[in-house]
Amino acid sequence: MYRKNLRNCRVSQVGAVGQSLPWAVALVVTLALVLAPLASADRTLLKPGWNMFSAQQDIEVGQQVSKEAEQQMRMLNDRRVDNYVNNLGRRLAAKAPGEKYPYQFKVVNDRAINAFALPGGPVYINRGVIEAADNEAQLAGVLAHEISHVALRHGTNQASKASAAQMPLAILGGMLGSNSVGATLAQLGASFALNSILLKYSRTAESQADLMGAQILYDSGYDARAMAQFFEKIQAQDQGGQPVEFFSNHPNPGNRIQSVNQEIDKLGGAGRGYNTNSREFDDAKRDVRSLPAPPAKGQPLQADNRRNDGGRQGSQPEWPSDRFVSFQNSVLSINHPDNWQAYGQGDAATIAPRGGMVNDDNGNQALAYGVIVNIYEPHLDAYGQRLKGRGYGQGSGQGSRQDSHSLLEQATDELVQELRQSNRNMRVVRSHEDISVNGSDALSTYISNESPIGGRETNWLVTVQRPEGLLFLVFTAPDRDFQSYESAFQQMLYSVRTNR
Repeated sequence: MYRKNLRNCRVSQVGAVGQSLPWAVALVVTLALVLAPLASADRTLLKPGWNMFSAQQDIEVGQQVSKEAEQQMRMLNDRRVDNYVNNLGRRLAAKAPGEKYPYQFKVVNDRAINAFALPGGPVYINRGVIEAADNEAQLAGVLAHEISHVALRHGTNQASKASAAQMPLAILGGMLGSNSVGATLAQLGASFALNSILLKYSRTAESQADLMGAQILYDSGYDARAMAQFFEKIQAQDQGGQPVEFFSNHPNPGNRIQSVNQEIDKLGGAGRGYNTNSREFDDAKRDVRSLPAPPAKGQPLQADNRRNDGGRQGSQPEWPSDRFVSFQNSVLSINHPDNWQAYGQGDAATIAPRGGMVNDDNGNQALAYGVIVNIYEPHLDAYGQRLKGRGYGQGSGQGSRQDSHSLLEQATDELVQELRQSNRNMRVVRSHEDISVNGSDALSTYISNESPIGGRETNWLVTVQRPEGLLFLVFTAPDRDFQSYESAFQQMLYSVRTNR
């Protein structure tokens, strides 16, 4: 009886709730409509200034000028880094207000800390920004700042104001109403240059881009404070006697860091659950650091951007010298032939002879002869927790050793699988052969892939567990030459000493 009455009581309560539910829903909807604008009411409202170009003409200007720009600059031409930056930039651009421009993001092979945007969507960022940023949120802050210049149409706004001061508005309006943007630019004298009217922004424009950039970061789920942190970092460097190129075409509007932080407070503060970093950023930064230093600025661009045609015709770099020199980074030291050059920073490095780095058919820089050293962090969280929990295989007893070896195999397989995603014609020839590197258990894997100079190449992949992740070395040469290089590769591997 008690249970029956309880059941009836519950039914009655549910019925009452059911009758009042429409009123509750209506109240929630009403409150949402009223409060939604209030959530963003405090943010600074920013709109493009006066402009005699149309939005479509912004796009045409940007497309034309970007072709000229890329003939004057050294592009990084690294597919993985370019794809990462482009994907990150487009995610941010999706939160930009106003016209939905066809944004594109590319990396310039220049270590100066700088970036710029062209009207209508093209955005360029120097590799130096990636190297200087501490995390993805800081890099996103620079990209969001440049996106804001595009969304606020600062380039063509500058051109419009300058041109209006030089000629009657009737003539200018007729020019801008024509279909030939190229002719318009020529008459306006607004051709591309790093200090041209299209790129030289006022302090007001810089302040607006800062505020909108913070809003884009916030709306994209990033810690918007990262923009102020990056500005503070490079400002300290600039004031410390190391001039930062960013400030040459991005004049400091004054109280820049304070203004960004004030805008973040208006948005509601940093909040919880925001993004700061990603493994993709760490991978891209390692990739950039492992690349050769940019050529001297006085060197002709043709030598930097063309493919090594000699390699296509069968020539090869100088044979490895019998004399070896030492190279050291944050995770290891390794000896290499003294006629080879080591490039890189942090835990990533490329060691190659002159001519060993070439451009492939897609214009991406690729290693044809030499060695890559890097750290890989497995994607699987469960795996990473187990590995770190055991000190990356450090333990006692036979069971611990077997478990460590199994984890090494899993991580190696995952690395190979990730490499195959960007190399469709890659295949594993021999895998999971046990070897030793500096007294530590390691795996040897032989991989066949297409060579950037034509034909097939052999990649000897060696993997070792380290506290930082999976240390891997890839020794590379075309099939026809690999046997001749193998002795030097083995000497290099034997010389490896990991930093314990």
